[in-house]
Amino acid sequence: MIIDTHTHLYHKRFDDDRDEVVERARAAGVGVLLLPAIDVESIGQALNLCSKHEGIFAMAAIHPSDVKESSDADLAEVRRMAADERIVAIGETGLDYYWDRSFDEKQQDYFRWHIRLALELDLPIVIHNREATEDVLQILEEERKSSDVADRMRGVLHCFGGPVEVVARAVELGFYFGIGGTVTYKNSGVADVVRAIPPERLLVETDAPFLAPVPHRGKRNEPAFIAEVVRQIADARAVSVSDVELLTTSNAMRLFRLGA
Repeated sequence: MIIDTHTHLYHKRFDDDRDEVVERARAAGVGVLLLPAIDVESIGQALNLCSKHEGIFAMAAIHPSDVKESSDADLAEVRRMAADERIVAIGETGLDYYWDRSFDEKQQDYFRWHIRLALELDLPIVIHNREATEDVLQILEEERKSSDVADRMRGVLHCFGGPVEVVARAVELGFYFGIGGTVTYKNSGVADVVRAIPPERLLVETDAPFLAPVPHRGKRNEPAFIAEVVRQIADARAVSVSDVELLTTSNAMRLFRLGA
């Protein structure tokens, strides 16, 4: 079995064939799908899909790019919905400095709020990071240092692509690394990063409908395509596909406590 630890199955690009997408995922050996949220509405959409399909679990958070228009009322809803037993993580949260630098401080405040919620609820944190690596790590380190439950800190650096120097620092913070379609992109360098990740911290994801792997690059991504990611990781680490499937599934079950 493979666990897709990051897929936006509620996205409008799946509206016409969502059930078929789930069926194709099952046929490809993807037994569990984890759905990160981007806003309050998407948390509800993800929870509805949890009710409709077995093996689907949700997350709760406001994506950093959506923070600009968010309010305290939205945070209150995230907190309320995060108490649902089908919520397995706080995510995706983090920092995105790529599109708009006009609300960096608000992004950082919301990121800290999400970290504290995750620690309070004893849930993993799923982190979006775009061009903000040092701030992400520094904030995590500061929040862990100031927390009375620092030993609860754990999570995923979603769509991890390096640099390699980040790995040891993130491992020390209790983090795993989500590897997706970019590992199949020529000259991306992600395969080199994959070799540097401790095997017990490796996860696979699609980020569907985004970042489709080769040979589907440029098309809508979907969970069934995670098989291409698994194959590329197996090649990079010189192990079998089944080894990667077993390893990443075990890691995901442990981090998200899916066995419970």
